[in-house]
Amino acid sequence: MRGLIYLIVILFATGCSFSKQHPRAFDEAESLMHSDPAAALSTLTALDVSEFQDSATLAQWALLYSEALVVNRLAAPTDTIVNLAVDYYGRHNFAEEFRKASELKALLQQADDTDALATALYIQKEKEVLLYKEKAKRRLEISLLITTLIIACGFIIWLRQRLKLQCAQNDALMAEASGLRSSIDASRGDVGRLESKLNNLLESRFALIDSLCQTYYESQGTKTERKAIVDKVKSEIEAARTDSLQEMEQAVNDCRNNLIATVRSNCPTLKTNDLQLLVYLASGLSTRTISLLLGESIEVIYKRKSRLKSRLKAAVEPLRPDVMSIF
Repeated sequence: MRGLIYLIVILFATGCSFSKQHPRAFDEAESLMHSDPAAALSTLTALDVSEFQDSATLAQWALLYSEALVVNRLAAPTDTIVNLAVDYYGRHNFAEEFRKASELKALLQQADDTDALATALYIQKEKEVLLYKEKAKRRLEISLLITTLIIACGFIIWLRQRLKLQCAQNDALMAEASGLRSSIDASRGDVGRLESKLNNLLESRFALIDSLCQTYYESQGTKTERKAIVDKVKSEIEAARTDSLQEMEQAVNDCRNNLIATVRSNCPTLKTNDLQLLVYLASGLSTRTISLLLGESIEVIYKRKSRLKSRLKAAVEPLRPDVMSIF
């Protein structure tokens, strides 16, 4: 791509250098047109028409060359050269130049003076005009080719940029999908832990029911039936009071979005008994059940609940409004 740009710059600079040389020769020939017509014609004849770079330069030369022939009273064997000026200025609406070229064409047709050398040079200029046209055709083809290449390169660059942008978007989508997958995996892990907790709770409940039924079966029909069942219930209550508190707290955290952990971090001075009460409340236990587990009267439990609610309302409710719902 860079080499292509350099080629275009070189061609442009070369064309500019040619176009600057010819106007000086034209000015010189025009200044000599009436003072020294032969020198003017010689100056114009010395130019290599095939090296002209544009049709405007060719038309200007054709106009001056035809004028030089008329001033030198020489006849042109054909109208080929003067017609270059007539056609160009007519197409581009240069009224003054078109009028002058048309007048020169008429004068050349009326001229009778012929010169062998002038005729030979005229024919040579016609050949140079043909060469110019062939070169102009090649330059046009090269220009079209270069333009096509530039457009193709630009299109390729645009496609590459679009591909890069698309790849970046795909990478962003993949990263987002990966993040969603991680979130889903984490959620599945949480669900798995909750299922495990529920299974453990069900197993514990069924084990308790089985133990009570076994005690009832063994003591049925005896005097110690009621006492055995009561003792068994008391032992299970004591086990729940001493052994299962940590498991209950973990279950509450899993099921209620780390509720107990949030309270712990925002109320580090909260007593262990209050945390225990909070765990039981968050587990949905009734006041009577909590009274049995804590070994305190129902009235005391109500008072402790009220004090704990007031304390948490100021410290935790702005952060976690759902804490108040357990009361």
